[in-house]
Amino acid sequence: MKRKIYISINLADRIKRRLMASCEKWRDLPVKWAKEENLNISLFFLGYIDNDVVADACQKVREAVEEIELFDLEFEKIILAPSVENPQEFRVVGKVSDKLKNLCEAIERELEIFVASKKIFSPHITLGKIRKEKWEELEGISEVNEKASFAVGVESVDIMASHFGEGKNNFVLIESCPLSSL
Repeated sequence: MKRKIYISINLADRIKRRLMASCEKWRDLPVKWAKEENLNISLFFLGYIDNDVVADACQKVREAVEEIELFDLEFEKIILAPSVENPQEFRVVGKVSDKLKNLCEAIERELEIFVASKKIFSPHITLGKIRKEKWEELEGISEVNEKASFAVGVESVDIMASHFGEGKNNFVLIESCPLSSL
């Protein structure tokens, strides 16, 4: 059996609640809002992977992060992404992070999917996906640029599976791989 596998950084419940509360003013817009429990900082989508390969991927991620020290990511604002002209989602964006870039590249190398070094890596959290046809019918929404200042302590990288059941899409934790606390 294959599962849809992601590698992400999960958020503290208090940050998830805060982010959901900040979206209240836009709830009437044509957006499919993320569920609070599913909010995370996505690093990679590995694709549909056989169960027997998932354990190997978990081991490789664990090895990739075990020497990387804990760090923080700073987030700044909520925007329409990828652009105001072509909005596809509401997103919280963070400051460029070399530590996050190095973490991602270490995981890519260990998983043997590394292609080239990234110039920059900015973290983001997807809050909701825009329903394009209904969005285009709206008038008066030109930009979203809301301050959202907070930090996320990166203590682990999580391997997640997308689980579909009872008409709902939820992420299920497969394994949490801690960073070094030295």
